[in-house]
Amino acid sequence: MSIVFRPKYISFDCYGTLTNFQMAPMARKLFADRIAPEDMEQFCRDFATARLDEVLGDWKPYYEVIFDSVLRTANRWKVPFHEADVRAIYDAVPTWGPHPDVVEGLAVIADKIPLVIMSNAMDHQLVHNVEKLQVPFHRVYTAQQAKAYKPRHRAFEYMIESLGAKPEDFLHVSSSMRYDLMPANDLGIKNKVFVNRGHEPGTPFYGYSEINDIGGLAALVGL
Repeated sequence: MSIVFRPKYISFDCYGTLTNFQMAPMARKLFADRIAPEDMEQFCRDFATARLDEVLGDWKPYYEVIFDSVLRTANRWKVPFHEADVRAIYDAVPTWGPHPDVVEGLAVIADKIPLVIMSNAMDHQLVHNVEKLQVPFHRVYTAQQAKAYKPRHRAFEYMIESLGAKPEDFLHVSSSMRYDLMPANDLGIKNKVFVNRGHEPGTPFYGYSEINDIGGLAALVGL
């Protein structure tokens, strides 16, 4: 692990990278009466891929993303669909707090480099998750504001344009290759950090520094 550089901004994915995103545990709980234990891991993987596919088109409210993803996954597995499951997941999202390493790791850098979030969220959800991070953020952007979800380029372009910045001004930090680091690379954000939280494999082709938790971020920017 080597020092990357001192960026103008450090931008973050929030859900999964900073916030402990609990879609799979929610699915396991809600579908325990319909999916056999030995099938649950594959069911959760199918739910995750459905969510990714749902955000690749035109923007729609996040409730609809969850609704359509749950419906598609239930239909794929030929089990009953209940909208109550959608509501339970959607309402739970703003209650989720950070991974254990996040608050302390961010506190080391928050007063030295402006921190930015670009998240696949609705404004009214994300404000609660960000409060739980306990550090000040320079700007917080959502898919609702951008009218595009990551990995669509428009989400990143909205962040860059809103800050009056250039891709080279950023160090982008995420635990997701597919949602964040691949499209960030395509858009010219050369300085990237992969937080390996175990839910996606790394892909070294895309050029990043790898850390196991946010505590490792300070060393990458020379702090």
